Amino acid sequence: MVRSSRKLRRLVVGDETFLWSVGHHHHTDRGRYHDCREVLTIRRSGAPGRLLVVFRAGPDRLVPDGLLPSGAVGTSAGSWLNLHEPGTVRALLDEAVSRGWHPDNPPTEQLDGWELFARAVQPQKRSGRC
Repeated sequence: MVRSSRKLRRLVVGDETFLWSVGHHHHTDRGRYHDCREVLTIRRSGAPGRLLVVFRAGPDRLVPDGLLPSGAVGTSAGSWLNLHEPGTVRALLDEAVSRGWHPDNPPTEQLDGWELFARAVQPQKRSGRC
């Protein structure tokens, strides 16, 4: 099952425009949800490549599961990101690019969001946003 934000949003970086959305995915078995994850999808307008930044629930890793609002991902230590915030999307995009993702490389590339999480939280802590 997939629950996505309703509209594709725009993020302008220099003279490039990226399109992004946030979705919640999980499996259902006999009325119970499992394997909950938030997925941030990013692509550059007109480019063939697409990036999926996936945050899976796990020990000390929190994603919306009925208690948290859409887009909230965090750790039990108290660090949080809101995937609906353009600044968060930009920080995750910058980190993905620094690790080699390029929008001109098709098809879809999937990255573990938790591997990008700490670097994306840092700019927000410095600016006082969370």
